[in-house]
Amino acid sequence: MKIAIGIPAFNEEKNIASIILQLQKITENIIVCDDGSQDMTAEIAEKLGTELIKHKKNLGYGAAIRSIFLKARDMNVDALVTFDADGQHRIEDIEKVLKPIKDENADIVIGSRFLNKSKNVPKYREIGIKAITSLTNVTTGTKITDAQSGFRCYNKKVLENLNPSEYGMGISTEILIKASKLKFRISEIPITILYDGDTSTHHPVSHGASVILSTMKYVSIERPLVFYGIPGIILFGIGLFFLVWTLQIFAESGGIITNIALAAISSIFLGSLLILTAIILFSTVSVIREKN
Repeated sequence: MKIAIGIPAFNEEKNIASIILQLQKITENIIVCDDGSQDMTAEIAEKLGTELIKHKKNLGYGAAIRSIFLKARDMNVDALVTFDADGQHRIEDIEKVLKPIKDENADIVIGSRFLNKSKNVPKYREIGIKAITSLTNVTTGTKITDAQSGFRCYNKKVLENLNPSEYGMGISTEILIKASKLKFRISEIPITILYDGDTSTHHPVSHGASVILSTMKYVSIERPLVFYGIPGIILFGIGLFFLVWTLQIFAESGGIITNIALAAISSIFLGSLLILTAIILFSTVSVIREKN
């Protein structure tokens, strides 16, 4: 089995050499995507003989993962492991995420920080990750424990058929949503995360907002009747309530309460707009799926 290990890296000159040297004991196919680093990350990776992808400017974690996907596809590998460059992942856990792929029991394997009840994850990060994971599970119908783990393994079928497009941190969620749609088998294995303080370069609030917005975007595309239709029906119903109330007041007194009338008109208008949007998107997506 031809295995590649992909490392998205941004200003990781302190860790990158040690990680590459250890990974080269597992496979010679090391892909490093330097995402516009301003330090020696790219130079170090190139001197150590990796497959180097270099972004001229910082495009984001998702863009790095996408570039690694495309390179792994070009290299015709049988499995791709994505591995963070910040030193938080253990080299010895790589074989764990590879095993279900080798045994053909899964198409995507996620290294979960929560299956082994790890106490190393900072509490605020744990809360945020679990909230995003719950949202992902609702969207995909899965029961994943760590939807934001960057330590994953993908088999050849996934690399050939799944095309990530998100440039930001939302790519982890995007891949799971698209994988669920394509009926890929997703499994998890427990890993140990090594937090030496909080080395993440992403602010937790901006990270969380990016992931939530990304999830909402894909839900709106994949399930427009739910995303737009249900709120539209609720607003339309509220508008009808206020409309009946307005008509009742007019019948009894001959006058109109402006605020109630405006609430009726605006609710009915917005509700109708959302319902129409849901129908149009649903029809469009259905036509595209039939053509494909």
